[in-house]
Amino acid sequence: MAEYQTISSRAGARTAAIDEGLRAHMNKVYGIMSVGMVITAAAAWAVSGLAVVDGQLTQFGAAIYTSPLKWLIMFAPLIMVFAFGAAINRLSAGAAQVFFYAFAVMMGLSISSIFLIYTGMSIVQTFVATAAAFAGLSLYGYTTKKDLSGMGTFLMMGLIGIIIASIVNIFIGSSAVAFAISVLGVLIFAGLTAYDTQRIKSDYIQHAHAMDSEWLAKSAIMGALNLYLDFINLFMFLLSFMGQRE
Repeated sequence: MAEYQTISSRAGARTAAIDEGLRAHMNKVYGIMSVGMVITAAAAWAVSGLAVVDGQLTQFGAAIYTSPLKWLIMFAPLIMVFAFGAAINRLSAGAAQVFFYAFAVMMGLSISSIFLIYTGMSIVQTFVATAAAFAGLSLYGYTTKKDLSGMGTFLMMGLIGIIIASIVNIFIGSSAVAFAISVLGVLIFAGLTAYDTQRIKSDYIQHAHAMDSEWLAKSAIMGALNLYLDFINLFMFLLSFMGQRE
């Protein structure tokens, strides 16, 4: 009986340690993601301020919005995401975090035109709506007992589909296609928010028995990147519905 109580006590202590570690891990994920969001917002606002003065495009604004450079700026974040995924195992945790913040700056540059297209109030309102939706979806992904892993394949297929459709629509400029992409984008990134949150939690629990600080730090950065991308894309697709044009 005493032996059973000892085993039970050890199991309970281990479970408590994992739960405490998981909470700390998730807090770090959300913390890194939040810093990335602040950097992106600051970069986008600063770039837009340099791009337009007194309602007119500056030389800098013309270079980034109307010259061929705009294509590099548009696709640079996508290229950086693929590069980050390929290099994460070779990077130190510190270098990975610097890369993430550099990516956040580039994303800010890439989306800075929203301050020229939409009113400031509608951007703020859309951000608040996105934050509320993201919080609810992420909380669902963290607390639900339902296994969301089966959604992953379909969501990734849908994501690849809207990326291809978005690139094609840059050249054909169809408003109907743009509307369909926005609707699908909101649904896909809503699903990915819940899915990615559960996956971050599951990965931590599965590796809890062989945890090392370097893996933990990199895992938190990758988790922050995934949730950051979910938030940004959800915001951008919602903005196409909720944003009031200048």
